[in-house]
Amino acid sequence: MTFRRLDQESNVPVAVAHRASRLRRLSVAVAFCGAFLPCGLALAENPMAVIPKETIYPGQVINASSLETVEVTNPNLTGDYAHSVQDVVGKITNRTLLAGRVIIVSALRDPYVVERGKAVRIVYSNGPLTITAGGAPLENAAIGDLIRVRNTDSGIIVQGTVMQDGTIQVVAK
Repeated sequence: MTFRRLDQESNVPVAVAHRASRLRRLSVAVAFCGAFLPCGLALAENPMAVIPKETIYPGQVINASSLETVEVTNPNLTGDYAHSVQDVVGKITNRTLLAGRVIIVSALRDPYVVERGKAVRIVYSNGPLTITAGGAPLENAAIGDLIRVRNTDSGIIVQGTVMQDGTIQVVAK
């Protein structure tokens, strides 16, 4: 014969009363977390992806009117795809982006500030000394890229970093 102990106040078996109190504590903890955590942490959100509305060809500048943000429904979608429109607008495509397909970030680049063969100004600074010269870049480059530049006066090839104003800041050897 088996015996069950009853809770003296409510005549409910002790195991059942214990389970009910644990469930109450758990529901209070979930409510607390939901109230004080940001929405993204309280509930799992579906990731978002940026897709083109129309086909975008290589070399085209991407504008916001040709993009759309959609919810990702495929759980197997991995990789470095664009999650927001701000990640994509103003970039230039390296390859064709098909309408309705996610945009892979590696298929985009920043616009070139310096183009191969066009005249640029080379700047070397070391303390109070600043030397400038004319140069011809040997490759296309965006802001912050390290490129080779031919000094048009001496013919010497130097390396430098592309600055925002289009000048090349030469690195010392």
